[in-house]
Amino acid sequence: MAAPALLFFTAFGVIPLFGVLALSFTSWDGIGAIRFAGFDSWTAVLTNPGLPHALWVTFLVMALSWLVQTPLSILLGVFLAGAERYRAVLSVLYFLPLLLSSAAIAITYKALLDPNFGLGAGLGLPFLSQDWLGRPNLALGVVVFVVSWQFIPFHSLIYQGAVRQIPTSMYEAAQIDGAGRMRQFFSITLPQLKNTIVTSSTLMVVGSLTFFDLIYILTAGGPGDATRVLALDMYITGFQANLMGPASGIALILVLVGLSIALLLRRIGGGDDTASQLEGA
Repeated sequence: MAAPALLFFTAFGVIPLFGVLALSFTSWDGIGAIRFAGFDSWTAVLTNPGLPHALWVTFLVMALSWLVQTPLSILLGVFLAGAERYRAVLSVLYFLPLLLSSAAIAITYKALLDPNFGLGAGLGLPFLSQDWLGRPNLALGVVVFVVSWQFIPFHSLIYQGAVRQIPTSMYEAAQIDGAGRMRQFFSITLPQLKNTIVTSSTLMVVGSLTFFDLIYILTAGGPGDATRVLALDMYITGFQANLMGPASGIALILVLVGLSIALLLRRIGGGDDTASQLEGA
């Protein structure tokens, strides 16, 4: 039963990855002949002074977006797991940002945050009329905010489903013992969401490594290199500088970073991810 999925994964995941690995040892401008270049491309990548900065920005966006998305996603997921009818309507409304294109979201926010013709200028609010995308710290904050706004609904949906799998008998027993809602949340809900938090965090932080279109349209990596993440650096190196060898090297670094983080989160989660999170409850 797993053969079709394994076939597609091999054809569109494993084989292209080996192709990128081979390409990282070549010299190619994307049009002409491909020539073997040994470790020249890797030397160019690893000695590039911009690489540590791009890695730092990538990890910064990853950490900040995780810190914003995780608690809000859990709270929204717990709230939407209620049985009231209006919460089903809210679930649909909260899920709408995920249905929109990242490019469309970036264009919209870029227009809204324009200091001269955006939302702040239209409403006459000086606070919203700042140069949000022209100052390094503000631009990074905008990127984290827009990313969180788009992907919190997805993770809220994951937590909503996980909360509904927790037996109501656990909450009934806690109520009999006199536990309030806050105590139930911290003593029952959060511990039972352990595996879900690990899964959501893995999707969140690994997915943040591939942020490109949204950042490219919002800031193009600017101002300066304040938002130049590794995925954007790969694009600029490959398709603007026409250095496909070094760009392939950066792509492999992204793969290794993502794999390392995924394995680390799995180790932090501990136990068997396939086991029931209710075991021993």
